[in-house]
Amino acid sequence: MSKTNKKIEVKGQEITVFNMKEQDFISLTDIAKHKSDEPSAVISNWMRNRNTIEFLGIWESLYNPDFKPLEFEGFKKQAGLNAFTLSAKKWTETTNAKGFIVKSGRYGGTYAHKDIAFKFASWISVEFELYVVKEFQRLKEAETNELEWNVKRQLTKINYRIHTDAIKENLIPKNLTPRQISHVYANEADVLNMALFTKTAKQWRDENPDKKGNIRDHVNISQLVCLSNLENINAVFINEGVSQSERLTKLNQIAVSQMQILLADNSLNKLNEHE
Repeated sequence: MSKTNKKIEVKGQEITVFNMKEQDFISLTDIAKHKSDEPSAVISNWMRNRNTIEFLGIWESLYNPDFKPLEFEGFKKQAGLNAFTLSAKKWTETTNAKGFIVKSGRYGGTYAHKDIAFKFASWISVEFELYVVKEFQRLKEAETNELEWNVKRQLTKINYRIHTDAIKENLIPKNLTPRQISHVYANEADVLNMALFTKTAKQWRDENPDKKGNIRDHVNISQLVCLSNLENINAVFINEGVSQSERLTKLNQIAVSQMQILLADNSLNKLNEHE
């Protein structure tokens, strides 16, 4: 099972969601608890329904090339009979279905692909299904925002390496002490800080004594994108031998221009709101 189990809350009921092989699975056991204290019985009652079996068979036929249609037909013929019972485990083992995962242990229970889970939720209650879908979509939007932030953060780290390599190759004379070298790096970092934030790292720390980290740990997405671009441009300027004062002037002009464009981008503004 995926180690990235997450929770959504629907009408006071926590429901586990996890991703496996880029597919989202939702706990039917948790959904069933909205209806009864015996979730396994609720799931079994749903699965013995003929309409449910037909839906599951069609879903597997569409998405599972290893599905066994003959075994499916056998279940469909029995559906509706008083003595007929069916569990997710029996369905999976008999038809080689991929839409269910039955687990024991800490995160034990019956899980189903989101398509199937939504169908089950609608059987529980149409209103409940709508809330489940809404909260699931909210979770996926949050994951997307988190992923985009991580991508931007990684991009900044890569550009930082390009930037420091340019400093090392062009601005650091041989035989400097480690302390002298660190001073050059810090000095160059403040070129970017001044260009974008109009203050040095020390000035920011003096103004924000209660905040953890440094000025770059408190930027929004738009500033992070601009900072990444400035690092690349400054590396080019350094390689071309442009003086520090001239670079600062040019980088500040570029920062003003880029931030105006970035702040006019509605999609980035939505991400900035999550900061």
